[in-house]
Amino acid sequence: MTSVTETSVLADDARALLFTGARSAGSFTDEAVTEEQLREIHELYKFGPTSMNTQPMRVVYVGPDDRDRLVAHLGEGNKAKTAAAPAVAILAADTAFHEHFPTFFPDRAHLREQFEPMVEARTDMARLNATLQAAYYIMAVRAVGLDAGPMTGLDAAGIDGEFFPDGRLQTLMVVNIGHATPPEFDRLPRLGFEKTTTVL
Repeated sequence: MTSVTETSVLADDARALLFTGARSAGSFTDEAVTEEQLREIHELYKFGPTSMNTQPMRVVYVGPDDRDRLVAHLGEGNKAKTAAAPAVAILAADTAFHEHFPTFFPDRAHLREQFEPMVEARTDMARLNATLQAAYYIMAVRAVGLDAGPMTGLDAAGIDGEFFPDGRLQTLMVVNIGHATPPEFDRLPRLGFEKTTTVL
């Protein structure tokens, strides 16, 4: 089993790819996103930590034939972006993630039965941890050389009704994916260390 050594750090170009040079994408070139790239994304974001290794995020890629069903539930400013994106993902939380305890936490397989009646608690747990995974997902998109345009300007209940009518999955966000065209405006300012951080 390999591990990251204490002296391993990301080089500046890798930091730029993931953080300092990356931008949320609003429009894309016509270059396609391949299934191989989508699988690469999965093979990265799945390693991000979640509580009890629950991994409750589910991804649904919406192809051209079903894109109108999704676009109908987006905010007006997001409709055209998603309609034209090479790939589009719905990121959702699986409120029945506990069914997979024997797989993702075999030493605690019995928790599947323990969590079964805890509907409110596991829904909260699913949404929190799936939101963590959504952040990992965005970074994984960047890591494989693509750009991400995450959006929460949408009718989550409408998307749930359209794509997840059994109520098990709950929409968190939509992410447009592809090779971004040059941004039309400068990056907005970030808050500094002193405004966000307290060292006790």
